[in-house]
Amino acid sequence: MRTFVFSCFVIVLACSRVFALEYTLDDLYKMALERSEKIKISEEDLFIAEKGRDKALSALLPKLSGVGGYTRYRDNKVNDNNSLIQPDDTANWGLRLDQSFSLGGKEIIAYGMARNNIGKSRYDLFAVKEGYMYTVTSTYYELLKTKKVVDIARQNVERLTKYRDAASTRLKVGEVTKTTLLRAEAELSGAQSDLIKAENIQRLAKAVLARVVGIQSDFEVKETQDLLLEASRADDINSVVKECKLPTVDCLKETAYTERAELKSLDVQKNIADATVKFARGSYWPTVAVEGAYQRKIESPETQSIIRDNLYGGVRLIFPFFEGGLRNAEVQEATARKRQADYSFEDIKKSVTVEVETAYLDFLTQKGTLKSLEDQLVFAKDNFNAVTKQFEYGLAHSIDVMDANTLLVTAQRQLADVICNYQLSIARLKRATGTLLQFVMGNNAVLQ
Repeated sequence: MRTFVFSCFVIVLACSRVFALEYTLDDLYKMALERSEKIKISEEDLFIAEKGRDKALSALLPKLSGVGGYTRYRDNKVNDNNSLIQPDDTANWGLRLDQSFSLGGKEIIAYGMARNNIGKSRYDLFAVKEGYMYTVTSTYYELLKTKKVVDIARQNVERLTKYRDAASTRLKVGEVTKTTLLRAEAELSGAQSDLIKAENIQRLAKAVLARVVGIQSDFEVKETQDLLLEASRADDINSVVKECKLPTVDCLKETAYTERAELKSLDVQKNIADATVKFARGSYWPTVAVEGAYQRKIESPETQSIIRDNLYGGVRLIFPFFEGGLRNAEVQEATARKRQADYSFEDIKKSVTVEVETAYLDFLTQKGTLKSLEDQLVFAKDNFNAVTKQFEYGLAHSIDVMDANTLLVTAQRQLADVICNYQLSIARLKRATGTLLQFVMGNNAVLQ
């Protein structure tokens, strides 16, 4: 019975691995946008900003409130003329309308600030999404890179196994010494160790991607198309940023200045800071309070001086002459925050400039290296095949085979790294210019 249960468990486990879900990069984008906690936090910030606008609007509208009360006295009271002056109980109710506003327009300024804050929150949300999409992209290509490294390591083990077998056969017939077989065994053992390391690194990369995207079950990633062919077709900068008609870094910088959500957010923050200064200066203006009320009073028994209904209104002008320097401090604080917003905008703009230049140079480096490594891989394969045949006929030594195999493995790994790094450099350049999320949303209608 135990054997049967164990067999079923092994079969289920094998089936689960065989039928593990495969995700493309577009699938990972969609899941990340739906499941990311960071994006949800930013969405809540946008919701809070919208509620802040509603709060600011409430200050522009009058307040209507109802009042009511009931009083029960221990006994009634009469004066010397035997007139009732205190009843047994009394009840009153009424409605009150209040509205106050500053002659400096503080309420209108606050409402405008709240509306601008919504726009800032939208840009912040866009920036969070774009940054998260780049994180998904980088972890995706990192996993692809580890998969290629595992494939290369397995191919290396297979080649060295065949070479070990060939060396063992030639040793039996006396064509080589035992040293050749021992060298082949050592190289094969090292290749198997590299394969184990590569598989563990792949598991770690998969775990990181699962954490970033929010995947709970086992999965695999697949390439939407041949990365090498895609890299070969990208012949100019227009394939990266369509807004640039000329492949210059200056065009990319201008694109970043107009498209980066961080700069747009800080630009709105500058407007809010300007409005904050005006809001603080509005405290020097008086405040006008308008009120109106209706009251209804019921007594049992009624006194002679009872006023059953009362309707009145009033206007008050409030001007604080001295408040201990509070208004001056608030104005100076708002002015300092305005300067901070200006400095932050210029600082981020400089950082974006460096980021664009770095991403552009990295893109050119990976693109320029790609062709050379493609040729190097072709030469390494031809060299390994030629040396292997020479070894079979006794025209090459075992060291020549090992050197050729090492050259082939190095070329395969370098090309795999550059292919993934090239694709990642494109995503990085789009992220630096603020067009990555637009590209993702444009290519995935389901995300819009």
